[in-house]
Amino acid sequence: MNHLSLTFPPESEPARIDLFLSREMGGESRATVQRLIETGSVLVDGKPVRPSLKLKGGEQIEIDIPPPLPAEPQAEAIPLDVLYEDADLIVINKAAGMVVHPGAGNSSGTLVNALLAHCSDLAGIGGELRPGIVHRLDKGTSGVLVAAKHDRAHLALSEQFSVHTVKRIYQALIYGSPPEDTGKIEGIIGRHPTERLRLSGKARHGKHAVTRWKVKERYGRISLVELRLETGRTHQIRVHLTEAGFPLLGDPLYPDGGRCNNIPDTQLRGMINRLGRQALHARCLGFIHPSTGQYIEFTTEPPEDMQELLRYLRKEP
Repeated sequence: MNHLSLTFPPESEPARIDLFLSREMGGESRATVQRLIETGSVLVDGKPVRPSLKLKGGEQIEIDIPPPLPAEPQAEAIPLDVLYEDADLIVINKAAGMVVHPGAGNSSGTLVNALLAHCSDLAGIGGELRPGIVHRLDKGTSGVLVAAKHDRAHLALSEQFSVHTVKRIYQALIYGSPPEDTGKIEGIIGRHPTERLRLSGKARHGKHAVTRWKVKERYGRISLVELRLETGRTHQIRVHLTEAGFPLLGDPLYPDGGRCNNIPDTQLRGMINRLGRQALHARCLGFIHPSTGQYIEFTTEPPEDMQELLRYLRKEP
């Protein structure tokens, strides 16, 4: 257990103790500091206090910081394609089919299980020894994803995602050929009115979502598009493209309206059916590093299942 002793400067303006400690403890989250106070790990002039206590000047503060609790998910030695790693964060190229976080029906085999085994220097998030999942990719979506190793990195990255300054570019194979080369889809996304697992732009309540798209290649009934997210809603690309009339190839949740069955090329139909997932890849992720302040960017090409489709569509050997 670590112990800290602090003095609130006599000349300072009055301040709440949780805010003061959050600043003094290297940017620890306010929620973490409040948990320490509420569990009696913080004493002011020898007495336990509430997070709302106003410090007026000269108080002696003693803090006992317990070691992180073991994470609930178990560490599993699952191979990872690591693009970059340091003491603050890890960037991986997530494989299609891997769930990011344990949940109902997915208690093992997830990215979190793999990171717990891979990262030997996790400082923990929110008092638990676990990686900080800043953003997610759907199970069937492959591509670049970043996770934080401690609270300060998690907070810094989360803020960048919340204000939409992170560069996020996806590639997708879609049915149809949009009449324009570029465009923007904008509207709310919320729970589908009748389908529990799906989201929709026709929901009664939802969150604002913006997707910019650009056609990269056209192959008659199928197109390769590049998508840039201005927001990061769950299923955003899948909902936007489906409701715009250009659903993703292979998407098991958002129907293609029978378009795959209408493709006359039997070999191409078979390749699409074998995908077993939406043809969507998070190709590029760029953000400001939480410690260095430098912009860093990572780019990966789509995995082999999408590459096989692209080679066939391009008539490459």
